[in-house]
Amino acid sequence: MLKQQSHIVAPIPDNLKTKALLTVEELRSRGKADKQAVDELYELIVELTDNGLDFFFLEPLRRLRAGNMMMGMAKVGISSMLKGSKMVVHKVLKKLDDKSLASILDFIEEIICEPELPA
Repeated sequence: MLKQQSHIVAPIPDNLKTKALLTVEELRSRGKADKQAVDELYELIVELTDNGLDFFFLEPLRRLRAGNMMMGMAKVGISSMLKGSKMVVHKVLKKLDDKSLASILDFIEEIICEPELPA
């Protein structure tokens, strides 16, 4: 569905892509929103979020060759955003049921895309 809309893109390292897809596959095969599934999903979402925050907020500063003070301030701000996001995600995931788990796994699969091959 996302590919039919305009969207922004954040690259992820291959090991994070592999981890995400394996986690989705494992959780989908178990099909239960138990504590273990919630913990694994939480860790994955935090890692994907951290990666995205780095790309969208720190990468532009790196490309502008921002100084140490500017990078430090940006990292503090991003750390606060991640901390707040983690609290919300944890609270939401604690109430996860099996159907909602499947929906989140569908979403994660939808946002993980293969790199385009050069023409």
